[in-house]
Amino acid sequence: MEVLQSVLSLIITLGILVTIHEYGHFWVARRCGVKVLRFSVGFGKPIFSWYDKKGTEFAIASIPLGGYVKMLDEREGDVPSDQLHLAFNRQSVSKRIAIVAAGPIANFLFAIFAYWLMFILGFTVIAPVIGDVDDQSIAANAGVVSQQEIVAVDGNATNSWQSVNLGLLNRLGDTGKVELSLKGANQDSPTTIVININEWLSDQEMPNPIGEIGIHPYRPQIPPLIGVVSEGGSASAAGVQPGDRIVAVNGNAVDDWMDFVAVVRASAGATLTVELLRETAVVTVDLVPQEKAIAEGQVVGFIGAGVQQPQWPDHMMREVHYGPIDALTAALDKTWGDTVMTLSSIKKMIEGLISVKNLSGPITIARIANSTIQSGLETFLSFLALLSVSLGVLNLLPIPVLDGGHLLYYFVELIRGKPLSEKTQLFGLKVGISLVVMLMFVAFYNDLLRL
Repeated sequence: MEVLQSVLSLIITLGILVTIHEYGHFWVARRCGVKVLRFSVGFGKPIFSWYDKKGTEFAIASIPLGGYVKMLDEREGDVPSDQLHLAFNRQSVSKRIAIVAAGPIANFLFAIFAYWLMFILGFTVIAPVIGDVDDQSIAANAGVVSQQEIVAVDGNATNSWQSVNLGLLNRLGDTGKVELSLKGANQDSPTTIVININEWLSDQEMPNPIGEIGIHPYRPQIPPLIGVVSEGGSASAAGVQPGDRIVAVNGNAVDDWMDFVAVVRASAGATLTVELLRETAVVTVDLVPQEKAIAEGQVVGFIGAGVQQPQWPDHMMREVHYGPIDALTAALDKTWGDTVMTLSSIKKMIEGLISVKNLSGPITIARIANSTIQSGLETFLSFLALLSVSLGVLNLLPIPVLDGGHLLYYFVELIRGKPLSEKTQLFGLKVGISLVVMLMFVAFYNDLLRL
């Protein structure tokens, strides 16, 4: 069931982003006087299609991993003499640049809209208050203590653990100093500490920067109450039910959910005798955690059950909500920040400062999309916006076969006064296809390893 949900989530996510991207090409092409033959969401044989009054075919194709806009072009077939003025290749170089650039621009505009809508609707975040600090850790040696709130990373304000994490992820592979601004409950102004880094987390596949510096987010004590039981899991097979309270495991009392999680993770394949309080009766079940690989050579136990979410203290909750104008400003800032982070990550990957294991393909996207859809509209909008920015940036890379490669050719033509030779363009196309196929292979390989 989860696999089906992930596939549907991938189709929805890519369907939205591809449609936005290709509509950018389509909309500008129409206004530049180019005849559009087909607007396809997906590749391969169309599942169904229809035509508009201008003769453009709109199609939904069978392979939902992209899309394209096919325009009238002499390089791709014969063009009737009375329609030569409608062909893409007959347009001025400035019009061709506008048509090609419109796809990525549409992705950036959509990201701004998604963030704007997210800020208009409003959402709640948990303040980034520190719980525990590991002894002899980077944070402890820098003077970080429990109950302080992280109010800024490198001078950029943070109002949630997500923003703290993103601020630290921006420094992956860097050498230098990271500044954390911290504020205690009784402090009027924050204090700034400096953390020294050297090619920070450059070799890690799934970096956890907050944990790496030795900080653990504050969390309220979580009662060991079962909130949800997944079908097919060992908890369901043992008869565990939502609402059960875990009293003891193997005769040892359990007062906190995370203590129970620690026992389960360390007991893959072993039999646990679990005492449950169900209404007023104590029920004993034998539970065998299933094995789950989380990294190469590392296996943990899991039972397919979730906790009943606890209530956070009111002072830890932050409402984020803006009016239309402020929301637009915040959306522009967020989109710009995502763009800079994406470009920086690409640069660091090329320099070898970030592992290529961080590349993700459709399998990872499907899993994250499914998770964000289930988490609510705000989370899904944020994911869509970030993915849309990534799609826009990647398409603008000067690699032939991508929009950025075509733009490179057209700008060279604009400077030279004539296009590059077909032989040069064909060679660039072959190189571009090879690069894209190689990156796709690495992304798929990483996805399979994560499974």
